[in-house]
Amino acid sequence: MEFKIAVLAGDGIGPEVVLQAKKALQAIASVYEHDFIFEEALIGATAIERTGNPLPQQTLNLCLNTDAVLLGAIGDAKYNDNFDVKVRPEQGLLKLRKELGLFTNIRPIKPYRPLLNASPLKREIIQDTNFIIYRELTGGVYFGEKTTNEAGTYASDLCEYSENEIARIAHLAFQAAQKRKNKVTVVDKANVLETSRLWRKVVKEVGLSYPSVALDFLFVDNAAMQLIINPKKFDIILSENLFGDILSDEASVITGSIGLLASASLGDKKALFEPIHGTYSRAKGKNKANPIASVLSAAMMLEFFGLQTEADKVYEAVEKSIEYQVVTSDLKPDSNFGTNEVGDFISNYILNKDDLLYFNNDNVHIGQSTIV
Repeated sequence: MEFKIAVLAGDGIGPEVVLQAKKALQAIASVYEHDFIFEEALIGATAIERTGNPLPQQTLNLCLNTDAVLLGAIGDAKYNDNFDVKVRPEQGLLKLRKELGLFTNIRPIKPYRPLLNASPLKREIIQDTNFIIYRELTGGVYFGEKTTNEAGTYASDLCEYSENEIARIAHLAFQAAQKRKNKVTVVDKANVLETSRLWRKVVKEVGLSYPSVALDFLFVDNAAMQLIINPKKFDIILSENLFGDILSDEASVITGSIGLLASASLGDKKALFEPIHGTYSRAKGKNKANPIASVLSAAMMLEFFGLQTEADKVYEAVEKSIEYQVVTSDLKPDSNFGTNEVGDFISNYILNKDDLLYFNNDNVHIGQSTIV
């Protein structure tokens, strides 16, 4: 099969980790006789530097005319403390989500057994955790009207949601729960916010169509606490944009590294896949960024294409890289492996897993692998 993929490497470590995802996809294409056509385009700070626009029209046109988008990371340290700049990298991503109609962000949280001790949380707390965060992506405070008075002494951000915006992602969350443990937990702040009260009303109505799925509600402050105290209690977490953004980053500590968390952003027709980590500018060009989240995002893309067997092969390859400790230093501080070496291991495993028969564990400790 042939698929056209828009590759938006973006900023910071984005190009390095996306390269490893492309290696995995190219290995899949070779083994399963597919044709992935990659077309590169600019976004974020890199796009601003070259065009003055964080989402050039050429990039948007490409994304509108491809089967899926593979994104790296967006942002630059020089924008972090300078909020007076009117054109910012993240504006490109927000506009892209809106233009592609990507209203659902899906973030799986499942720790790997060999890495249970890598988390700052106790092993017995996180073991057997397996949940997915469904975050609404195109509404809420991020997209509401923003105002600041001339003196710079007053500012406001409007949070708005409609019934339709809530219902469409709620249906997806309930459908996902039906294939898992039949439980949806809505995270909100309904004791304070009118938008949260609307969320509760609409989700309850949607839930009537899914009688087998148990529906629960948690205030966001309690949910943040429960993610750390008892993450095993969750199956599908459904949340508005801001809360979902924060909670999914918090949940990264369960896996041991934010460098392991992939995501899919879905609309009615289009889809975008990206790691949830940032640009990690300090690691740019140093071959130390963890590429696994980007590789796993590529696996989620394969699932979107209906290529489950191929996606499972990528997941298997990632699990082997972790099992053999072919990982970057965020997961193993004394590791001699870098971004490229982890990517090479994963793609080589996909190409010929039997090479593991000749894998020499002694070589792992000196940063070498016999897989070729």
